[in-house]
Amino acid sequence: MFQTKLTDLLGIRHPIVCGGMFRIGRAPLAAAVSNAGGLGIITSATFPDLETFSAEVRLLRKQTDMPFGVNINLFPTARQYSPSDFLEVCIREGVPILETSGQSPEPYLERIKKAGLKIIHKVPAAQYALKAQRIGCDAVAIVGNETGGHPGTTDVSTLVMLRQAAKQMDIPVIAGGGFGDGAGLLAALSLGADGIVMGTRFLATREAGVHQAVKDWMVAAKADDTVIVQKSIGSPMRVAKNGLASRIVQMEADGATLEELLPFISGSRNPAVYFEGKLDDAIWSCGQVVGLVRDVPSCGELIDRIIAEAHAALASVNAQSISRIAPVLDKAAHG
Repeated sequence: MFQTKLTDLLGIRHPIVCGGMFRIGRAPLAAAVSNAGGLGIITSATFPDLETFSAEVRLLRKQTDMPFGVNINLFPTARQYSPSDFLEVCIREGVPILETSGQSPEPYLERIKKAGLKIIHKVPAAQYALKAQRIGCDAVAIVGNETGGHPGTTDVSTLVMLRQAAKQMDIPVIAGGGFGDGAGLLAALSLGADGIVMGTRFLATREAGVHQAVKDWMVAAKADDTVIVQKSIGSPMRVAKNGLASRIVQMEADGATLEELLPFISGSRNPAVYFEGKLDDAIWSCGQVVGLVRDVPSCGELIDRIIAEAHAALASVNAQSISRIAPVLDKAAHG
C-alpha cells in the first residue's frame, strides 16, 4: 500500500481517483473503483434532471460502503439546472466528496464546508492550484497537456506542471494526464503528488458503460491517436483522433466560427459513440495514455495491478541504486 496525504484525507486505501467523465461517470463504474480501494466519482452533468441524479447517488450508496465522490462542473451552461442545484442534492444525499472543475468553487465553499463535504478542485495550471489552496479547497488535481478532455490553454506537460505546483502546496496534490500504470503512479509520487487521477484508463474497463467498439479501439490505439480541437475558440479539448475530429481541425485551420463549429462539437452527439459504437460520429475525450492501454480489465484488477507495478518499480529503482553503490562501498571497505 501507498499511504499518502490523499488516502488519509479521503479514507481510501489507494491513491487512485477515477475522475469525472461526462455520460460515463455512473454508479456501476464509481462503485467498482471505490470497492477496489480508489475513489469512484459520478458526474452530475450526465443526468438530465435532479431526480435522476439523486436516484443515481442512492444507487451508488447501495453498491458501495466505501468513500465516493460527485463531479460538478462549475462552468456556466444553458442547462436547466445550475451547479448550485446539483450541490444541494449532494448535501441532501450525504455525498462525502466533491470534485469540481471549470471555474473557481469559491462562491460555493461556505456551503460545502458547512455541510462537511471534502472538495477536490481540478485545475489545468499551477497558478490555479495555488488559488484553490488559498481559498480553502481540501485537495487539488492538476492536469497537464496529455490529459483527455480539457487540458487548459497551455501546452505544458504534467511532468513539468506537477513540479511547479507540488513544491508550493500544503494540501494533497493529485496528478492527472498520462497516468495508467504503476510506473506512472510511482513517478507521480516521486514528483511530489499524493495520488493520481485517471479517466481514459478507467474508460477501458469492464465496468465502464461504453460500447465494446470504443474499448477495442482504445486497446489498438497509439499514443498519437489523439488530437486537440477547439483551440481556436479558447476551449481546447483532447479527443480521440477520428474522422470528425480531423474535420474539426481542418475547419479551425480554415477559420471556422463558433457558430459553424457548434453542430460538430456538441456533446449531444456523444451517445452515438459511447452507446452505439459509431466511432466517427462525435468527438470524445481521450488522453495520450491510451497508448498504454492494452487490455480491458475490471476496475479491481486494474487497481491491484497498478499498485503491484508501483511496488515492483520502486524495488527495481532501489535495486539499481544498491548495485551502483555496492562496488564503491566494497572498494572503500577493502582499501
